[in-house]
Amino acid sequence: MGQASIDRSRRSLLALPLVWSSIPDLARAALSPPPEVRSELPGARLFGSGRLTFLLFSVYEARLWTGPQFDAGNFDQMPLALELEYARDFDNNDIADRSIEEMRRSGAIAPAKVSRWLTAMTQCFPDIVEGDRATGVQIPGVATRYFVNGQFTGEIRDAEFTRLFFGIWLSRHTSEPKLREALLAGSRSGS
Repeated sequence: MGQASIDRSRRSLLALPLVWSSIPDLARAALSPPPEVRSELPGARLFGSGRLTFLLFSVYEARLWTGPQFDAGNFDQMPLALELEYARDFDNNDIADRSIEEMRRSGAIAPAKVSRWLTAMTQCFPDIVEGDRATGVQIPGVATRYFVNGQFTGEIRDAEFTRLFFGIWLSRHTSEPKLREALLAGSRSGS
């Protein structure tokens, strides 16, 4: 392969992210909320979406569903739904442990709360298999409701838990700022 062919290949690979970045805008207009989101959050619209990858492997596709008055800067005070479509299998204990680890990025959590929250999450989260769709619905200041493949699996009624849980993806302290940016793509300021 000559140098000109190599240069063309490199340019085409560099162009791929530009093509991919326009897909969420097209998808946002075409997608309708899943049934559990329509039921829990009437009038919801797709605010943003993105993919979490780890070492080039897709982990899940995330979609943020919100009402028309959604304010990204005050996400913890807004009704919303976060939908994750998994590309891999996960044990419910691993999901709960990782959730606590990520929630701690926003501040310390008392050991008694960690224990209580881990128990509650493992009761709400079943084991996940590739292709499963998990949806968390935020009822601001009240609770987090969970659905897997459209079926209600449980609720955690704790305002602090709810704020920290959705902060895993939406707070400025997230470990995945690019995913946060993609989820908040519908925000003018991206704050």
